[in-house]
Amino acid sequence: MRKINRIIVHCTATPAGRDVAVADIDLWHRQRGFKGIGYHYVVDLGGVVHAGRSVEEIGAHCRGYNRGSIGVAYVGGLSADGKTPADTRTDAQKVALRAFVNELKRIYPDATVHPHSEFAAKACPLFRSGSRPLRVV
Repeated sequence: MRKINRIIVHCTATPAGRDVAVADIDLWHRQRGFKGIGYHYVVDLGGVVHAGRSVEEIGAHCRGYNRGSIGVAYVGGLSADGKTPADTRTDAQKVALRAFVNELKRIYPDATVHPHSEFAAKACPLFRSGSRPLRVV
């Protein structure tokens, strides 16, 4: 069993309202040279949490932090123009993401929760209040 010390929350960097399936993300990641989807879980627009890469496998979602982390992505993250970072989470995604991260924290009580933007020069995910990222828990 891998030692999990971080839960890293991502977005798929897709336009608001565009539904994306795990199979789509898997294809995109394979096209980038990954062995498959890099995220362990994906939260779709309806708030359904889908399994991606097995938690027993090291992810491919946050360079330098994959070994001890779980990657959770929500579908969205860009405004309708497809260019501007935005908090596009649906109400269902907000509820599901909060509940799911809390469940992961129950399973991995020593893990800390982080937005991807803490480890990369990206706006992903964009839940901000002023200039500080908001925690999902």
